[in-house]
Amino acid sequence: MATDTAAEGRIIETKIPARLDRLPWARWHWMVLIGLGTVWILDGLEVTIVGTISSRLTEKGSGISINEAQIGQAAALYVAGACVGALFFGWLADRLGRKKLFLITLALYLVATTATAFSQSFLMFAIFRFFTGAGIGGEYAAINSAIDELIPARVRGTVDLIINGSFWLGTAAGAALSIVLLNDNIFAADVGWRLAFGLGAVLGVGILLVRRNVPESPRWMFIHGQVDDAEELVDGIEEEVKESAGVDELKEPKRSIKVREQENVGFIQIAKTVFGAYPRRTVVGLSLFIGQAFLYNAVFFTYALVLGTFYDVKPASVGWYIIPFALGNFAGPLVLGRLFDSVGRKPMIAGTYILSGVLLVITAFLFKADVWTATSQTAAWSVIFFFASAGASSAYLTVSEIFPMETRALAIAFFYAVGTAIGGITGPLLFGKLVESGKESHVFWGYVLGAGLMIAAGIVQAVLGIEAAKKNLEDVATPLSAEEAEGESKPPSGRPYSYSAFQSSSTRVPDEDINEEVEAIVAALRDGGELNRDELGRRVNCRLWGPGRYRRALAAAMQRGEIRGTRRRNFVAS
Repeated sequence: MATDTAAEGRIIETKIPARLDRLPWARWHWMVLIGLGTVWILDGLEVTIVGTISSRLTEKGSGISINEAQIGQAAALYVAGACVGALFFGWLADRLGRKKLFLITLALYLVATTATAFSQSFLMFAIFRFFTGAGIGGEYAAINSAIDELIPARVRGTVDLIINGSFWLGTAAGAALSIVLLNDNIFAADVGWRLAFGLGAVLGVGILLVRRNVPESPRWMFIHGQVDDAEELVDGIEEEVKESAGVDELKEPKRSIKVREQENVGFIQIAKTVFGAYPRRTVVGLSLFIGQAFLYNAVFFTYALVLGTFYDVKPASVGWYIIPFALGNFAGPLVLGRLFDSVGRKPMIAGTYILSGVLLVITAFLFKADVWTATSQTAAWSVIFFFASAGASSAYLTVSEIFPMETRALAIAFFYAVGTAIGGITGPLLFGKLVESGKESHVFWGYVLGAGLMIAAGIVQAVLGIEAAKKNLEDVATPLSAEEAEGESKPPSGRPYSYSAFQSSSTRVPDEDINEEVEAIVAALRDGGELNRDELGRRVNCRLWGPGRYRRALAAAMQRGEIRGTRRRNFVAS
């Protein structure tokens, strides 16, 4: 609804954020996750391919002349490309929209990774890796923005962590493929690694076909002068959700937001927002990204080199060690993700960063003492990165939540680029040199540095971080256009969003919506008597609540004393 007109654009009032956040979980949400979230599988595949084939590329007969130091340089160029791509495409995503960019960036990835398969020299390999990274970096900004703007607030943390953690599914797949592709009895030494890059392109084409059906972010649309189109799009989403969820009516959204339409936000305004209005959040974002970028890029890009140099693991066997490592990394966000919504962002992010850093220090001392074997070293890394992976995934979630909507994609890109440039580029270069020395004592100090950065980031989060769990994005960070509108007009009718340019670092996790789920559970038990977990879930239609929501509602109902368990592991109303 338009309420005013000005040179800068109309002032409008809309309930679009509330309408999106109150949607029940449905097939439409799965389509968004598959179409957008699977890009992390591609990134995991790309990084793993280089990690597992690094030893093969340095062998004679590989069809390309590359040494160990150049492997580290190529890894650094991939990360540099990701930084450049994130900044450039993140800037475009805030100006042109999310959908255009997540199609363009995926297309760039497809072309560059296919070209990598045909590299004949280190120069060609390095150039194509740079542009592959640029495509992936652009994806980070556009995709994280779109996902957080489309997923309901009550499960945003759980979903975001699982999506970012899916990077490790690509890692496991790449490792499994490398076992076959690097087998000299199946493929020639100069063929297998080329096929590995080609398979990444095949997966990318499949994702592109699904992604065509993912809509533009309605939140981006109504701020950029497309409120009518945004309302129409949300109308269609609601109808699709009702049909697939089997419900006749949706809850009436009670909250509205008033904004001034605007085409674009300039770099100066973004800089003032990030560094002026939110300096504490800026420190948090940089700390989280630098810590995780250094640790992951340093360890993983040189994984095969460490196994080969210190444990005599052959290139064709590296995949067997990466698979359990990757599964441990995916298990972290999968198992711990829901705690980032229920326990809260601050304790979980700080805890996972600090714990993984402490464990890495212990592991580093044992590595220096030559205690590990290839198997025990991999087991130790799997445990460490179970926690580190959940923490690292939450870094993307954090910077996506804590800055205003108009700057979201570029803010993600900025923190990713700066953090990765400092940690992600220096990490592989440093570790490549340390591993090349062949001395455990040298590599030890690299591990200690990585652990120190993780611990420091965790402490910064504990002190300066804010709690965003289950809060609407507009409550966590005020849209710039909303501040302008609120400054010139009266508060909108209904229950408006509350705004402050300087958000507090409250640790409170709101749980206002869980009451409805608890009431549904209690009512079902009163009507149906004693029920087991599965039957109770069917009666309350818990599949519409979103990941982890049913389990949490059951726990809340029992804690409140409204239901109780029986000896037969069923539930009854108290």
